[in-house]
Amino acid sequence: MDWGLFLWAWLVTTPMMLGLWVTYRWCHPNAALADVGFCVGFGLVSIGLGLLTTGDVSHRIVVAALGAGYGFRLGVYMFYARIVNAPEDSRYQLIREKLGSRAEWWAFVYFTGQALAIAVFSIPLLVLMTDLHEAWSVWEMAGVGIWIVGVGGEAVADHQLNRFRRQAYNKGKTCREGLWRYSRHPNYFFEGVHWCAYVVMSIGLSNAWLTLVGPVLMIWALLKVSGVPFAEAQALISRGDDYREYQRTTSVFIPWFPKEAKGVILKSWG
Repeated sequence: MDWGLFLWAWLVTTPMMLGLWVTYRWCHPNAALADVGFCVGFGLVSIGLGLLTTGDVSHRIVVAALGAGYGFRLGVYMFYARIVNAPEDSRYQLIREKLGSRAEWWAFVYFTGQALAIAVFSIPLLVLMTDLHEAWSVWEMAGVGIWIVGVGGEAVADHQLNRFRRQAYNKGKTCREGLWRYSRHPNYFFEGVHWCAYVVMSIGLSNAWLTLVGPVLMIWALLKVSGVPFAEAQALISRGDDYREYQRTTSVFIPWFPKEAKGVILKSWG
């Protein structure tokens, strides 16, 4: 793998993230700009790597399209859902409150750190784009199918939650519609599925193990750092007993039948 391109991905996105930090600092105090920057930056880097790598052209085109499709889709959704049509995510407000005078330093590190994150998460793409074989393996085609499930599932989950939140009478309630009936965080689950697609596509390639950086880091971050812990804590504050009941009946991550529905199914079979 060309580690020079890893460095390129880091350096080329740093000015963009610095620009977003300046925007956040002086014009638009919404830290979700950093998340949008990661998504858009990842999409742009995916295209850039497709042009700069030296593997088979068909592999470079498809993998670049997969990375760009994922990044731009999620970036556009986050821009409208977290910036245009909603106040700043409460997790960022909580972090600023806890950090006090150190909050501005945290914001700078968080924004500029997204450039390094883009480079790290571009590693799976680099592994796939350096494939010199013209023929497509069964594993690669299976991986594309998994990508469709992951990105498509996340898009459906995002749409369902956004539609639920737009209804005024749902204020203070917990979304249990569609995929949200089977998982408390289906968007995070399908995000993880998306990153697993590149691992499957890499089977049989040299340096295939490097693609594990995607799902391992992303799923760890979602489950233990910035995803589930913050979302669950805030939901308990804003929705109280309704969300506690949701926690009791619904899988936290992997979609599965809610306890009530499972009981009905088992009873019907008995």
